[in-house]
Amino acid sequence: MLVPVLFGITVVVFLIIHITPGDPAAIMLAGSPATDADVAQLRHQLGLDQPLHVQFATWVWRALHGDLGRSLALRSPVLPEVILKIKATAVLALGALLLSVFLGILAGVVSSTKQYSLLDYLVMLLSLAGVSLPVFWLGLMLVMVFSVTLGWLPASGMHAPAGGGTGDLLKHLALPAVTLGAASIGVVARFTRSSMLEVLRQDYVRTAQAKGLSTGTINFRHALKNALIPVLTVIGVQAGYLLGGAVLTETVFAWPGLGSLILKGILARDYPLVQGAVLFVACTFVLVNLVVDVLYAYLDPRIHYQ
Repeated sequence: MLVPVLFGITVVVFLIIHITPGDPAAIMLAGSPATDADVAQLRHQLGLDQPLHVQFATWVWRALHGDLGRSLALRSPVLPEVILKIKATAVLALGALLLSVFLGILAGVVSSTKQYSLLDYLVMLLSLAGVSLPVFWLGLMLVMVFSVTLGWLPASGMHAPAGGGTGDLLKHLALPAVTLGAASIGVVARFTRSSMLEVLRQDYVRTAQAKGLSTGTINFRHALKNALIPVLTVIGVQAGYLLGGAVLTETVFAWPGLGSLILKGILARDYPLVQGAVLFVACTFVLVNLVVDVLYAYLDPRIHYQ
């Protein structure tokens, strides 16, 4: 299913970019004494005067050979720009994903073992808040509290102006990672709780309790492994969401990643840049889901692929 999914994504992205009002050639020549003839000549040089199906076929053929086109605004090949920016986005997405997995699973397990307790209600309330709060609002609030008021963490950027090591990177990463991962933490926690409650009612759990095994051993060694199948699916989806949904977070914190690059491309009507970046994110998202499918067989021996 990888091929039809990716092909569908390329079609949708290509059509949306090309039917959006605005002429890239006119935008590129804005502010210069260019005539209509100059704009028409530039459109011809860029291939914008060709039929859409011809432009699409040309772009797909080049993409299959590793050529995502040339950025209209940056005047450079798209692929090196995407690879350069994806590193910063990957750091941000990985930090948010680690928080989501660790805190989400821990919160879900604790909540399921203390069902209907005050702790259970508190965890679910915080999970709902994490899912509901807008990313831009949460990011601004964290900046106001931890950067402006307390002065504990930097408000923007990926590194200090004078440069820094791992410690400096982690300080800059803290607020963006929490902002981006807040919704995912809530989603993973709720799914973990639901799946754990179902598993804890199984006969083998009661047998383990009757044998005198400790609660921690039962919950984390036996029940959690069997409860991870639906949770792993959610984590795979969230990994793609974190990678592709970093635009607002990177904008709020001036994080020099792929989201900021896509936003600049959209504002400049730089369709080769937007198409290439979105295609790169889509490929990553689909591959992550493929890895998740393969991991099912590792977590549950009853699942096998032929």
